[in-house]
Amino acid sequence: MAEIRIGDLSQRTGCNIETIRYYERVGLLPQPPRSPSRYRLYDGNDVRRLMFVRRSRELGFSLDEVRTLLALSADSGHETCAEVRELAADHLEGIRRKIADLRAMERVLAESVRRCDAGQTHGCPLIDSLSAK
Repeated sequence: MAEIRIGDLSQRTGCNIETIRYYERVGLLPQPPRSPSRYRLYDGNDVRRLMFVRRSRELGFSLDEVRTLLALSADSGHETCAEVRELAADHLEGIRRKIADLRAMERVLAESVRRCDAGQTHGCPLIDSLSAK
């Protein structure tokens, strides 16, 4: 068993030390054994698990979704793949909704900025658009 300290785990995975401790507190990483001097000691499985968690979070999965993905990753088989696919498809749909919302916000803000630049109205078009019902 390799004995990897938290600083080394952080460097290997690109995860902040406080984030690693947080993931332990919320159960995404198991509590590691401690050295006689009370250092946390990790192994290769912890590195792989933390990389899985970090990549999942980078893709925007919530902590609960990551927890589900971790549980599913322990299984194997066609049913598991179908469950992972469904979770990913739901997540993708949420991302697409957010993108549509961001595009709508961009249009409103761009129009407000254009109206400010054009000086077509008295007052501030952006304040006016924020105040409108």
